[in-house]
Amino acid sequence: MPADLAVLGLGRTGLPLAQAAAAAGIGVVGYDPDPAVADEINAGRVPPGTLATADLRRMLACGFRATADAAVLGRVRTAVICAPTPLGEDRALDLTAVATAARALAARLRPHTTVVLESAVYPGTTEGFLRPLLEARGLLAGRDFHLAYSPSRLDPGNRDHRLTNTPKVVGGRTSACTEAAAAFYGRFTERIVRARGLREAEAVKLLETNYRHVNIAFANEMAVYFHDLGVDLWDVIRCAETKPFGFQAFRPGPGVGGPAVALDPNAAPPFTTGRSRTPGHPLRMVELAQEVNGRMPRYVVQRAAALLNEHGKSLRGARVLLLGVTYKADLADQEGAPAHEIGARLIELGAQLCYHDPFVPQWRVLDRPVPRADSLWEAAADADLTLLLQHHRTYDLQGLTVKAQLLLDTRGATPAGAAARL
Repeated sequence: MPADLAVLGLGRTGLPLAQAAAAAGIGVVGYDPDPAVADEINAGRVPPGTLATADLRRMLACGFRATADAAVLGRVRTAVICAPTPLGEDRALDLTAVATAARALAARLRPHTTVVLESAVYPGTTEGFLRPLLEARGLLAGRDFHLAYSPSRLDPGNRDHRLTNTPKVVGGRTSACTEAAAAFYGRFTERIVRARGLREAEAVKLLETNYRHVNIAFANEMAVYFHDLGVDLWDVIRCAETKPFGFQAFRPGPGVGGPAVALDPNAAPPFTTGRSRTPGHPLRMVELAQEVNGRMPRYVVQRAAALLNEHGKSLRGARVLLLGVTYKADLADQEGAPAHEIGARLIELGAQLCYHDPFVPQWRVLDRPVPRADSLWEAAADADLTLLLQHHRTYDLQGLTVKAQLLLDTRGATPAGAAARL
């Protein structure tokens, strides 16, 4: 199975990367240590939140294959590690999958190979954690093989900005490492941005991810404040975003979902210590953003109870319809979606829950199935309260505002005055 590129980790980062490279004529093999994952992909079944089924089938037709046989890693010129790094119970990134991928690659690493890490990590991880694993068999990074970091900038569902036309940041252990990574990505991306080094490239991910979380938290805090003042937040945003400088509009919502979690370097393991990490100086803005965003599901439930109460109804025993349970509009991905916590709290408070989502045929909360509404219109008319949690394109919100007895819109998508809005 000869290939120019091996992608280690076939999830949200790895499969889109493999697809973009394959579309550019690069021979690609995908590696995952779990044979079941490889078999599913080779059968044309895509993991959630990765690719469209048609994209995967085109890749397979062009020769792409997934495998759990690590022997393929010794026959490529470039290897990109896209292993997942979820948050552990201690709120630190779990690097287990990165270590597994690195050990599999190290056992078969050849001289002159370019190795790139794309997983979300703390500054210092590529040098302090990944490099020793890759050098275990005697080859040295920067001398015998190239080592670089490139932050993933994928925006699932974005039709305008794709991997190929989004500038690609690369930073290597040496200038030669940077140029090797730049040459690889330059084969299928329009613009390469060279960072000064590994830590700077890693810090780009830290800055971009936390920028999103902090600004969403600010919008969420304004939503609560303006509601208490009786101010229409959504009209405020509409007016404010006409300012052509110094303002970028972020919108509130029921919480922050998705795989890109806020990153706090003070939760990082000891190998990242150094100039990129200053213990004793926590990122207070990030901590506060996590706190504010973490409160939003509870706030939505409070608003739901208050709205029912204003109309002489109790949340206990109320029929509540949740619309949209994914973390992002027009996607099936549920990772981190606030709908789960909102649904759990509603059930615990005695509400009778059902849901509708065109992308989610089955949904469970508190390890029990939640009934799915077959007819959206009938369910909205029957429910005491309809909660819009995700604005999928297929939803006719004008019609829903007429059908629903009560509608709480957490996305500001309904016409002004047609429903209660966050």
